[in-house]
Amino acid sequence: MVVTITERLMELGLSEYESRAWISLISSHPATAYEVARSSGIPTAKIYPVMDRLLERGMALETKEGDRRRYAPCDPEDFLSRFRQKTEETLSSLSRDISALATPGNEVSYVWNVSDYGELMERALSLVAGARHAVLVSCWGEEYLRLAGALAERKAAGVEIAVVHFGPLEASERSVGLLYEHPIADTLYEERGGRGFAVVADGAVALTGTIANGESASQAASGAWSRSEGFVLLAEDYIKHDVYIMKIVSRFDRQLVKRFGRGYWRLRDIFSDTEEN
Repeated sequence: MVVTITERLMELGLSEYESRAWISLISSHPATAYEVARSSGIPTAKIYPVMDRLLERGMALETKEGDRRRYAPCDPEDFLSRFRQKTEETLSSLSRDISALATPGNEVSYVWNVSDYGELMERALSLVAGARHAVLVSCWGEEYLRLAGALAERKAAGVEIAVVHFGPLEASERSVGLLYEHPIADTLYEERGGRGFAVVADGAVALTGTIANGESASQAASGAWSRSEGFVLLAEDYIKHDVYIMKIVSRFDRQLVKRFGRGYWRLRDIFSDTEEN
């Protein structure tokens, strides 16, 4: 756990030594610089500059007992709250300034490649979290579990959610918004050589991809995202078309089986137009 916290603090801009020193203070305080160095593994020759930086950041307090200096951490929740507020203010200001630099009528919509699974899911979560009106998703169970929390938050905020889910919903999964179970997941899995994936947010930005066959979360994946009107429309229509089909299948499955036979998945064969009697 300590390693994970250290890494997350470093993502906020702290050095490794600052992160380790602060974690040490939270675990045991008040403490001298030497005690912090000993418990955190920081070289004693470097500990005082590290403690001074924690004081400057408002992450630690200093007390004196005679000639001895002792340190205590500030309230972690207070630090995180202040950091969150400062970051939000910085991002809002940056967004306004960058928008002011853009030349009206000169927008260019690029298609950006996504080269691995982690990037694909990070981008998907970002799109869902930023949605204000509607989110369309086409995914398998593994990816649905990763998005469910963010989808639930947006649903609670009044955002409309529609999900095409390949395969039956597992007991560990929970439905968010309108969810349509795709009945021929195995066939599609074999056709595509993996799991298809698509997210469209507010009809303005889309992400599509394919996750290669495999069980590992670090498995190979490739895809693309864009704000290009054509790209977004294609992804949106793809998901909407599946929703239309799911609505038809859920209501007329018996008639379809009677007309086309139990292999009516052959309707996907675009190079033939036959029925199985």
